Amino acid sequence: MTQKLLQSKFPEMETTIFTVMSALAREHNAINLGQGFPDFSCDPQLLDGVEKAMRGDQNQYPPMTGIPELRNKISAKIQDLYGKYYSSDDEITVTAGATQAILTVVLATVRPGEEVVVIEPVYDSYLPAIHLAGGKAISVKMIPQRNTLGLVAKYVLPWDDLAKAINPKTRLIMINSPHNPTGMVWESEDLERLADLVRPTNALICSDEVYEHMVFDNEHHQSISRHPELCQRSFVISSFGKTFHVTGWKVGYVAAPKELMAEFRKVHQFNVFTVNTPMQYGLATYLNYPNAYKELPAFYQEKRDFFKAGLIDTRFSLLPSKGTYFQCVDYSNLRIPEAKFNEVDFCQWLTKEIKVAAIPVSAFYSSATNSNVIRFCYAKKEETLKTALNRLRTIAS
Repeated sequence: MTQKLLQSKFPEMETTIFTVMSALAREHNAINLGQGFPDFSCDPQLLDGVEKAMRGDQNQYPPMTGIPELRNKISAKIQDLYGKYYSSDDEITVTAGATQAILTVVLATVRPGEEVVVIEPVYDSYLPAIHLAGGKAISVKMIPQRNTLGLVAKYVLPWDDLAKAINPKTRLIMINSPHNPTGMVWESEDLERLADLVRPTNALICSDEVYEHMVFDNEHHQSISRHPELCQRSFVISSFGKTFHVTGWKVGYVAAPKELMAEFRKVHQFNVFTVNTPMQYGLATYLNYPNAYKELPAFYQEKRDFFKAGLIDTRFSLLPSKGTYFQCVDYSNLRIPEAKFNEVDFCQWLTKEIKVAAIPVSAFYSSATNSNVIRFCYAKKEETLKTALNRLRTIAS
């Protein structure tokens, strides 16, 4: 047989960089500061709630939209934090993590040929979701601002390019704050500028806010839910996995106006149908303790500051980490030959030889883009970070 039985929908797609770098870290016994997951445990009280649900025979299919107890708690949480009421019956759905939520938003809203605006560097599931829906991705790139040494100092939103990209043909705009991988955060002024751009259009917004509880330096997360105009055309996505240090549970949620949520649920019911029952009960109980997420900014800021202090006197150039649990650095000022490597090669060398894994920021672009910037994850125990810092300083002093 010469003809292929299956023509790939993604003929040029390879294994994700996160899988590749994590596998390389395991192979070379390196500290994995690449993939974004903690190496510490969640609160035992959360586990107790899940165990209680399991032993209480809460092990069968829950409602397609999520158990009422959890949806009610999510509604109350959003209203308390952002002043926006979402009906737990009609406007909140529990999902199998944020990635499923993102895919479902895109499949529910985008028809073949419709335009979807994304801002690069961008989380790697956005573009494949658009492709599966038959949409046309319109990518605009954040602007890497450089210092007097030519090193990347920070990334800023590309408002001029966004203004050109958003038009009456735009079906969906996908935004992410706090932003993975750069650690930048949207401010209230940014939401106003976005509102000005979308006001003449029928564009919808997918707002990926999985790091909403990781905004630092006494700043507050500017959720789209806060904005009375934008929230009427937006799907807001969050993640219990990120918030409560249980990324492997894959439980998140979406909030959206009733009309939008009705379309989301039409796809959701035939995508995953429903989400792990005992985890939902455990999370519903744990949300009785709001300090678990309200104290998270201080928890991760301490880790950020510890990691930053370990690199501040090195030749790594540290970019601002205003949110998330990621620290980006420009390595091009290192006095080693490998500083000339592109980001992928540098991360592979770093993993194999220095025994610390990182993620190249170039992996978050749809086309070749190399800025000599890599991403570290500091959601780790202090002893893990200390060992990693000792290794990194051997090449950066």
